[in-house]
Amino acid sequence: MVLLLLPEVKMAAASSELLTGWCLFGLSLLAILAFCWVYVRKYQSRRESEVISTITAIFALAIALITSALLPVDIFLVSYMKNQNGTFKEWADANVTRQIEDTVLYGYYTLYSIILFCVFLWIPFVYFYYEEKDEEDTSTCSHFQTALKYTLGFLIVCAVLLLIGAFVPLDVPQKRNSTEWEKVKFLFEELGSSHGLAALSFSISSLTLIGMLAAVTYTAYGMSALPLNLIKGTRSPTYERLENTEDIEEVEQHILRIKSKQCKDGRPLPTRDRRNLQQLEERLRLLRRRERHLEFIEKSCWTKFCGAMRPLKIIWGVFFILVALLFTISLFLSNLDKALHSAGINSGFIILGTNLTNPLNMLLPVLQTVFPLDYILITTIIMYFIFTSMAGIRNMGIWFFWIRLYKIRRGKTRPQALLFLCMILLLIVLHTSYMIYSLAPQYVMYGSQKYLVQHNMTLVDGQPGNVTTYVPKVCDADAPEDQCTITRTYLFLHKFWFFSAAYYFGNWAFIAVFLIGLIVSCCKGKKSVIEGEVDEDDSDISDDEPCVYYG
Repeated sequence: MVLLLLPEVKMAAASSELLTGWCLFGLSLLAILAFCWVYVRKYQSRRESEVISTITAIFALAIALITSALLPVDIFLVSYMKNQNGTFKEWADANVTRQIEDTVLYGYYTLYSIILFCVFLWIPFVYFYYEEKDEEDTSTCSHFQTALKYTLGFLIVCAVLLLIGAFVPLDVPQKRNSTEWEKVKFLFEELGSSHGLAALSFSISSLTLIGMLAAVTYTAYGMSALPLNLIKGTRSPTYERLENTEDIEEVEQHILRIKSKQCKDGRPLPTRDRRNLQQLEERLRLLRRRERHLEFIEKSCWTKFCGAMRPLKIIWGVFFILVALLFTISLFLSNLDKALHSAGINSGFIILGTNLTNPLNMLLPVLQTVFPLDYILITTIIMYFIFTSMAGIRNMGIWFFWIRLYKIRRGKTRPQALLFLCMILLLIVLHTSYMIYSLAPQYVMYGSQKYLVQHNMTLVDGQPGNVTTYVPKVCDADAPEDQCTITRTYLFLHKFWFFSAAYYFGNWAFIAVFLIGLIVSCCKGKKSVIEGEVDEDDSDISDDEPCVYYG
């Protein structure tokens, strides 16, 4: 794969650093597969684990992460083709540059096509197959046919998106005479004008839009809930168990009091008392389940280990909340820049270059000069979004409007919930590319590229005269078209202006939800040590085996 992405004619001229970059990308693929396997195995139910659903979840999540890993590779390649003085390297002529860009583009074609296959065919089919499998009186053939029937609806949606994308007009209303927008349209033409590319880009943008809604719902809340939960910690299992024992005794007394009414006169209990008795008995079963879990947690070595690691958790919590604030500030400044200096909603708030700098946009080009620090930071940002998204999903559960469908719990997640989880994470990771662009637009567009600007000097050794020199300048909207190469990622993200406009407003919603979640998380007290593990409204099959990974 590494060799395919380098032009054969110029292979000898490419330096070992370029090869090292692709080798690092290959190693990251192995790390992604290992992470996805551990992640899925950690949450799947031990009683209901299914091989096909496990493989599907691991593969879908891996494809999403691999696609996001292509972003820093794209940025690295366009940056590495130029020297720091603004000149192209000897091996990076126009033909080689085009070959590298096309190869990255083909990589996106392949990965995005696989994502469409997963979202509209594979995951829905496996999900509906296991939904039908719960019906014990039906055959395997019937399961297959029913799942295929429901999956057909997803395929129709995919076909509609592809058709719309192939023929939707890209021109915006011509009431703005913006040279910047004209340049963007030229770049889109450079990306390609085929209907197949437009169809694929429209379909992926539609999924990214859904991922934006998931990110606003789960990631924004998780960015505030995860660090504050680490800082505040959980309640003491010993104290919780004492409270639970008192509750058990109180409920038992209420039950005995109601039953004693029946013993006094021998007549059946009134309807109201029978209903209260049933509710109390259900509450008693729940409290006894909590008692078993709390007793196990109180005696486990893992709890003692977590107690010893409490200072480290506080440090991580403080670090995560600082990172969240850094992201929010960078996102706010980037959106404010678009609001003030872009061509407006009719261009999708597209802006070439930056007028208001933000911390991340300044940091990433600096790190790029020391390979591979920027690659590591981008990977860290993506993993941070994954962990905060997971924290948000685990705290909130998976909902359909006001109906909770599933809970995500360590070692107790059903196959269908696991597929839902990986589908949501896949869509969120798709949106991560735009989030990173929003956080560091200059870096995502051009990397560390520079171009030469003509500079006329009127004085030479104190004497009047004209001397022309060339000064390197960071690539921006004013750069000549043949001097700065824009990443394929950026062009994919902005192929359709109306999606860009939706992403822009989605960023404001993300900031608002994060701030609301921060206030709510600050007001909430410490959570239970068995938070979400033993609840009355469990919507999935409960597993009474205690899990050791609490806290």
